[in-house]
Amino acid sequence: MAEPVGFEAALAALEDKVRRLESPDVSLDQALAWFEEGLAHAAACHAQLDAAEARVAALVRGTSGIASRPLPEPGEPEGAL
Repeated sequence: MAEPVGFEAALAALEDKVRRLESPDVSLDQALAWFEEGLAHAAACHAQLDAAEARVAALVRGTSGIASRPLPEPGEPEGAL
């Protein structure tokens, strides 16, 4: 299996594996193979998200090395700490 390039490609490949696994007429061997490939795609997505988060954190710190306040969690008001 060739690894997809880029987050979007890895996510699309993962979604494809999930869709295929939901089919009622999948053999156990094929389901296991797709599940294993899906795990690899999920790991690739996770690694790319971690790298993006680290890059954003570095950009927020800026060149002065002074960290600004953390970004709010999803659904949290921007002024909340």
